[in-house]
Amino acid sequence: MISTSNLTLQFGKRILFDEVDVQFTEGNCYGVIGANGAGKSTFLKILSGEVDPTKGQVNILPGKRMAVLKQDHFEFDECRVLDTVIMGHKKLWAISMEKESIYAKPEMTEADGNRAAELESEFAEMDGWNAETDAAEMLSNLGVKEEYHHQQMKDIAGNLKVRILLAQALFGNPDILILDEPTNDLDVETISWLEDFLADFRNTVIVVSHDRHFLDTVCTHIADIDFGKITLYTGNYTFWYQASQLALKQRTEQNKKVEDKRKELQEFVARFSANAAKSKQATSRKKLLEKLQIDDIRPSSRKYPAIILNQERDAGDQILRVEHLTISNEEGVLVNDISFKVDKGDKIAILSKNSTAITALLEVLAGEREPQSGSLEWGITIKRAYLPNENSHYFQEDLSLVDWLRQYSVNKDEDYIRGFLGKMLFSGQEALKSVKVLSGGEKVRCMTSRLMLMQGNFLLLDEPTNHLDLESITAFNNALIDFKGMVMFTSHDHEFVQTAANRIIEITPGGIIDKKLTYDEYLADPKVKELRSAEGILV
Repeated sequence: MISTSNLTLQFGKRILFDEVDVQFTEGNCYGVIGANGAGKSTFLKILSGEVDPTKGQVNILPGKRMAVLKQDHFEFDECRVLDTVIMGHKKLWAISMEKESIYAKPEMTEADGNRAAELESEFAEMDGWNAETDAAEMLSNLGVKEEYHHQQMKDIAGNLKVRILLAQALFGNPDILILDEPTNDLDVETISWLEDFLADFRNTVIVVSHDRHFLDTVCTHIADIDFGKITLYTGNYTFWYQASQLALKQRTEQNKKVEDKRKELQEFVARFSANAAKSKQATSRKKLLEKLQIDDIRPSSRKYPAIILNQERDAGDQILRVEHLTISNEEGVLVNDISFKVDKGDKIAILSKNSTAITALLEVLAGEREPQSGSLEWGITIKRAYLPNENSHYFQEDLSLVDWLRQYSVNKDEDYIRGFLGKMLFSGQEALKSVKVLSGGEKVRCMTSRLMLMQGNFLLLDEPTNHLDLESITAFNNALIDFKGMVMFTSHDHEFVQTAANRIIEITPGGIIDKKLTYDEYLADPKVKELRSAEGILV
C-alpha cells in the first residue's frame, strides 16, 4: 500500500533516518514509537509529502488516496465546518467545486453541459450526494454538535477544531490514513468512538500517539524508530514492550540455555495470543501473533528512567478530610461545596470536563492557593509532595541541573543529588547544563527527580505524563502502581489511570461523583452513567 526505499533524512551532520526500507500493508494499523526527538512526527510528514527526504523515496500504490490529520488549526478559517470535513476527500471536493462553477455561469455551452454530465456521474459514483449527511454524522460522533456544523471555522473554539480536522481525515474512507496524536483534546467517550472506528477500519493506518491504551486497542503492528532505522513488530504496544523486556532479561541471563529461552518466549506469545481474543481487533491480531517467529522478538535499546517513589515515613490512619470546599476564579465557581475523606491506601484519579477545576483543587490541597470556603484537615503523619502541570516558574534562575535540584534537598552532597538526576537519565555532563535550555519533557523529568527527593507519603500529581515519552510514562506508571502511600492525580492517559487508581472522584457542576472503582469499572458502571448523564457529562 505505502512503502519507503532507501529513505534518508539528514540535518547538517545529524542523520535522523538512514536508508530506511519499510512497507505498510492494507488492513493493518501501525503505531509509530520512538524516544523524544527520534523523528516520529517528521516521519509522518515525509510519508504525507510535507517534508522531502534527503535521499530515497516514498512509494504509494497508484490510485490510492491518502488522508492526513492536519496540525494547522487556522488553515480552514474561512470555510464552513461541514465543507472543511468534505475537503478531506480532495477529488470529491474538486468535482463539487467544478460543478458549481459550471452551473453558476449565466449561459452554459454544449461543452459545459457535457462536462457537467461527466462530473455528475463521477460525483454519484463517489456517493457525493450523501457527503454532507456523512460529514455531519462524523462530526456528531466526534462530539461536534449540529449547531456548529454551518458555522465558519474561525468562529470555532480550538478544542472543537481538533475534532473537525480529525473528522476531515477520517471522511470518505481513505486508503491510507496518517494520524499524529489524534487523541489530543478528546474526552474518553470520543476516544472510545475513535478506537472502535479504527478497529473496524479495513485500510492502512499509521499513527503516532503517547496514549498506550489507544495504541493497544487499535494497533496490529508497532513501527519502532531507533538508531535512524524503523523496525516493524507484530502486535500492539504492550506486546512489544513486554516482549522486548523479556528478551532483554534473557540476554542478561548468560547461563540460560537457548532452548529454555525459546520455550519461555513461545509461552509468552501463546499467552498473549489468548489475551488478544479480548481486543476489538481480536481475530486479525491473534492470527498475526500465532504466525510470529520467536526470532523476531528482540530486546529494545530504549532507556527507561528509574522512577522510585519512596516514603520518608508511613502514614497513620488519619489521612485527609475535606469539608464543604468551594474554589472560584474570576470566571466563576470551579469546585462547588465538595466533601470527601481520603483513606489509607487510596490512589484517587480526579476527573472533570474542566481541567482548570482539577488544577485548582490540587493547588488548594498542596497549599498553593486558598479556597473561597470550606476546610481541609490533614493527618499529622502526612507529608505532601506536589507535581504541578505548569512548572515554568520553577526554572527562572540560570542554574545547572545539579544546583537546581540541590535547592530542594537537605543533603547537599553532589553525588547524592546526581543520583536522583541519573535516575531520570541526566548523567555526566548533562547534569551540568542550564535549566534555562531544557525542553518541556526534560523539565518534567527534573520535576520528577524533585518529587522522588521529597519522599512524600501523599502525592498530588497534575498531569504527570504531559511532555513525557512512552518510556518515561511507562516507568512513572509502574512507580505509581508500586507506591505504598496515597495519591491524588489527574491524567489523560487511560492506561495510567486504569492501572494506578483504585478510586475515582469526578468534579461536576453539581458536586462530585465518588466511587471506589477502577477507571474502566467507573466508565462501565450503570449508576455512574446515570449520574454523569444527569450532570450533562456524557457526550
